[in-house]
Amino acid sequence: MTGEPALRPDGRQSPAALALQRGVLRHLAALGLVGIPEFGLVSGRRADIAALDAKGEIAIVEIKSCIADFRADRKWPDYRLHCDRLFFAVAPDFPLEILPDAVGILVGDAFGAELVRPAPLHPLPAATRKALLIRLARAGAGRLARLYDPDALGLGEF
Repeated sequence: MTGEPALRPDGRQSPAALALQRGVLRHLAALGLVGIPEFGLVSGRRADIAALDAKGEIAIVEIKSCIADFRADRKWPDYRLHCDRLFFAVAPDFPLEILPDAVGILVGDAFGAELVRPAPLHPLPAATRKALLIRLARAGAGRLARLYDPDALGLGEF
């Protein structure tokens, strides 16, 4: 193997969404959270970013790259069942007044993000938290293993 392992883009996100994802992940890291993009939930849905802090609190960030993306999305309320805090992340030109009051707001670009409104805390039940923490740990470890051996069998989807 030569050099460092590289991530392979999955092709689902627009360039605008990928840029926002990068900036939000940088923002979260600066706050001490680790984020996993495109995190699969037991419901079958995918969170744009699932993030974990040092205390075990789980946040989900739903990226909205444009107004049409927001208006077409009816699944975001389901994410509340899988996190302690729910955020929307949008670009600086996004009209914030159309976003629901019950979520936090991050505004960002490819280089970072800023917290505009904190997300309300909705603590997860203990059993749900444990299941999500295990799923997050396995996702992170599985993705790291796949970086080092993309052809490894048995890693499944993370």
